[in-house]
Amino acid sequence: MASEEASLRALESLMTEFFHDCTTNERKREIAFFCCYLTFPEELLDNFAQQIGAWRLCLYFLSSTRNDYVMMYSLTVFENLINKMWLGVPSQDKMEIRSCLPKLLLAHHKTLPYFIRNKLCKVIVDIGRQDWPMFYHDFFTNILQLIQSPVTTPLGLIMLKTTSEELACPREDLSVARKEELRKLLLDQVQTVLGLLTGDLLSNLLQSPSSAKLLNQPIPILDAESEYICSLALECLAHLFSWIPLSASITPSLLTTIFHFARFGCDIRARKMASVNGSSQNCVLGQERGRLGVLAMSCINELMSKNCVPMEFEEYLLRMFQQTFYLLQKITKDNNAHTVKSRLEELDERSEVAQEPSLLLVRSQERERRPWSYIEKFTDFLRLFVSVHLRRIESYSQFPVVEFLTLLFKYTFHQPTHEGYFSCLDIWTLFLDYLTSKIKSRLGDKEAVLNRYEDALVLLLTEVLNRIQFRYNQAQLEELDDETLDDDQQTEWQRYLRQSLEVVAKVMELLPTHAFSTLFPVLQDNLKVYLGLQQFIVTSGSGHRLNITAENDCRRLHCSLRDLSSLLQAVGRLAEYFIGDVFAARFSDALTVVERLVKVTLYGSQIKLYNIETAVPSVLKPDLIDVHAQSLAALQAYSHWLAQYCSEAHRQNTQQFVTLISTTMDAVTPLISTKVQDKLLLSACHLLVSLATTVRPVFLISIPAVQKVFNRITDASAQRLVDKAQVLVCRALSNILLLPWPNLPENEQQWPVRSINHASLISALSRDYRNLKPNAVAPQRKMPLDDTKVIIHQTLSVLEDIVENISGESTKSRQICYQSLQESVQVSLALFPAFIHQSDVTDEMLSFFLTLFRGLRVQMGVPFTEQIIQTFLNMFTREQLAESILHEGSTGCRVVEKFLKILQVVVQEPGQVFKPFLPSIISLCMEQVYPIIAERPSPDVKAELFELLFRTLHHNWRYFFKSTVLASVQRGIAEEQMENEPQFSAIMQAFGQSFLQPDIHLFKQNLFYLETLNTKQKLYHKKIFRTAMLFQFVNVLLQVLVHKSHDLLQEEIGIAIYNMASVDFDGFFAAFLPEFLTSCDGVDANQKNVLGRNFKMDRDLPSFTQNVHRLVNDLRYYRLCNDSLPPGTVKL
Repeated sequence: MASEEASLRALESLMTEFFHDCTTNERKREIAFFCCYLTFPEELLDNFAQQIGAWRLCLYFLSSTRNDYVMMYSLTVFENLINKMWLGVPSQDKMEIRSCLPKLLLAHHKTLPYFIRNKLCKVIVDIGRQDWPMFYHDFFTNILQLIQSPVTTPLGLIMLKTTSEELACPREDLSVARKEELRKLLLDQVQTVLGLLTGDLLSNLLQSPSSAKLLNQPIPILDAESEYICSLALECLAHLFSWIPLSASITPSLLTTIFHFARFGCDIRARKMASVNGSSQNCVLGQERGRLGVLAMSCINELMSKNCVPMEFEEYLLRMFQQTFYLLQKITKDNNAHTVKSRLEELDERSEVAQEPSLLLVRSQERERRPWSYIEKFTDFLRLFVSVHLRRIESYSQFPVVEFLTLLFKYTFHQPTHEGYFSCLDIWTLFLDYLTSKIKSRLGDKEAVLNRYEDALVLLLTEVLNRIQFRYNQAQLEELDDETLDDDQQTEWQRYLRQSLEVVAKVMELLPTHAFSTLFPVLQDNLKVYLGLQQFIVTSGSGHRLNITAENDCRRLHCSLRDLSSLLQAVGRLAEYFIGDVFAARFSDALTVVERLVKVTLYGSQIKLYNIETAVPSVLKPDLIDVHAQSLAALQAYSHWLAQYCSEAHRQNTQQFVTLISTTMDAVTPLISTKVQDKLLLSACHLLVSLATTVRPVFLISIPAVQKVFNRITDASAQRLVDKAQVLVCRALSNILLLPWPNLPENEQQWPVRSINHASLISALSRDYRNLKPNAVAPQRKMPLDDTKVIIHQTLSVLEDIVENISGESTKSRQICYQSLQESVQVSLALFPAFIHQSDVTDEMLSFFLTLFRGLRVQMGVPFTEQIIQTFLNMFTREQLAESILHEGSTGCRVVEKFLKILQVVVQEPGQVFKPFLPSIISLCMEQVYPIIAERPSPDVKAELFELLFRTLHHNWRYFFKSTVLASVQRGIAEEQMENEPQFSAIMQAFGQSFLQPDIHLFKQNLFYLETLNTKQKLYHKKIFRTAMLFQFVNVLLQVLVHKSHDLLQEEIGIAIYNMASVDFDGFFAAFLPEFLTSCDGVDANQKNVLGRNFKMDRDLPSFTQNVHRLVNDLRYYRLCNDSLPPGTVKL
């Protein structure tokens, strides 16, 4: 072997080349091979790390090189040795390692790159995790001594934070007993550590004689080293607070000290002074001071996030909120709005300190690369305060809640970023939810509560409304993106408007009168501009033109139209607060709004603003279309109010209601045209649907405008609307004829006439589709396939929607619907075999049949339903299923999934009508579908198949288990008579196999199905399950936990194991558990005995599941230990 020195130099050269950007993958493989021979020629590089003796060479590398790659590799070898092989390392070697590594760290910590130093700290902490206190008794003492020594304070703080991270919540490579021991050991040290950090360290650095007056004293100027130490100490505290309990260890002086550092983040003067000379180092000093504030707020937020607060700690909470109130005052103290916003902009500056290694000693290198913001942290605190602790603090007279809201108001509406504003709106939403909940629980105090907060709520409402208007907030609103969709499929502008309107709506719920009197006048002002546009319309050669051409006038009109669109949405959002119990009390206001909306929609339709030429067509035309569409949408939002008014009008026979509906239809009908833009067309269609479905006035069908729509839709020569609009209009017309009129007895519903009219409507809509049916008497000219597909798609999409929307209605409505559809349904069944190999057509046909089965299966009658089911069962042979699933991609899978959904409806049907199909359905599932999909990794079809199997069991339990009443009376329990046992066993085996597959969604679904069957049908108690399957399932679920393949479902799996074991606890403890442990590989007999002894014989759910997770954790730990032992090791 070459000398250690030569090996090191060669290794440095090769590793530097290995990590160079230009090195190819092929060359990297060669280097890996050469590196092996530089260390242990007979081993590969990875295997070198597995050699227990390799640490000596790595220790030499660490002490002799300055190559980052070599040092990092050497530390990784140590990390692997300690975490995976420590049990097999000789005691003398362990002692030497425990001695050498801390010495190495102490000698070089100032010169090592920070990431190498941190890695070395982590390796030493890993040793402590294994050996403290038994074999490494001075581990923690050494850390405390490092902190107390001025020369090594930073190093000690880094070690302390790493210890907190690695020992408080260790990974699963320790036994549960060791985890509990470590946590207890750390908790014993908490008081000492907190005293050391805040008493001896932070307070001394602040040089404060009296901690009680810290908040009133000027912020001291700290040198760079002191600020660095403070930041490390605050990082330690933040992590400690994440896991230590709220207890006496957290003292008033500790809190005061932390809040003093929180001031560093909001003291702009001090931060500016640090960079007054403009030097880079002073600039970083200013950023460091800001970072101290961020870290202090992180500490505070960790404390605030704890919802479970001991009674004795509430006084500390009050103290914290009082100090936060002071900080909030400081941040928003100037009355001049521009100054407050400028202050927040400066506090929101994100600093990436790690840009120039030369700055501020080398400390700046150690900062995180991601941006940070004091304002973000402070907003997080305010959110936690309102969501978690406001209910505790509100009753304290010492805390000025109303004044706090005033400051929060200033803080909200001077936010420098949109994201900051959104976050603050979320806080107000939480507060409004809290207030609403409080009032509902204390109705007697409603007036007193509202009076206390009324001024703040009205101010909030007014300002939020101002913020969504270009008139007041044009600069910010123009910055919002209204094109790019986010994950929620909304633009930044839509999100801004939605969140704002939610706040408006919540204030409306609390203060309806104030909200309406604030909003409606603003709406009126903008409507005057819109309604006044008519005077500027002139006739030109090509049509009508808006004679507003001056650039400034166009800009003002654009802003006014945008504001009107937003305010119309706001008015629509408030519709729910005019109905129900408050209908009569708020009738006048609601009627004013609805009349205004009807007038606006009619105005837009009559003068056809959507087709008018403008000076700036790319801007003003979309604005005009949007206002018109939003007025229709706002009117639609009041459909429930109109429905309630309809009931009142029926009793009073008022002409006013008739006029409202007739005028609305006059506004809607001209828009149902192919010449109207889709956005406006769809808004009109949705309003028509709401009038037909929700309002349902008796006279609707007799209105000339509605008759005009009927004629247009049934006219074969009329141009068809876009698909979505066509479906909506057909739904509306069908519902006008099918839905019962409110407040009228059955004999006044005019069903015979309506039935004839509906049949005529459906006949017209399905004319071309019905002509597709083969006619043996007069064969028709064959239509091209693509044209046929278009007819099928257009017709079935309309018919399916009509059926879906009638499925929950009265029997009479469904009868009339099926009578009208009957011929189309028969045509569909006749066409189905011809298109079985066209998966796109089959998909649409099965969607139609699925909707029929869900909504009209009773009306279809038993014989025809049986014919449909038998046709499907005959068509879906194993070959056809395989073709659909394996060769036709996602469309083919959707076809099979919809077929299985139809069968789900069939097996759920009560009574005996469809029971004869059960054997065929189960056979199809288990013998044809299941073998195709069982081993496929794709989740396609599986979820629907197992849902079908579950519903087959759940709704047909007596098909498998029969019990006699006589046996129940005689024996006290039902006598189980098992039938169709092979099918039941096959289904259960399929469920068991699904738990061995990686799809977590399928696993969760099927576990839920088994648990449901046990809850409803006592599945686990049935003899066949109890004797032949129970412990097989328990074994599979335990193995899943051991292999960590579905860790997100740990809790659900633990509960399922408990429910299964509880059927026979004696058998579980006496037979299954020993047998399970015996079958476990990778652990020796002694370890198996320990695992068995540690599994307590508790029979309550929490204790049992805790024991299960302890068993799983310790089994994994023992396997890890045993795998790390060298071959031939004697295990005691």
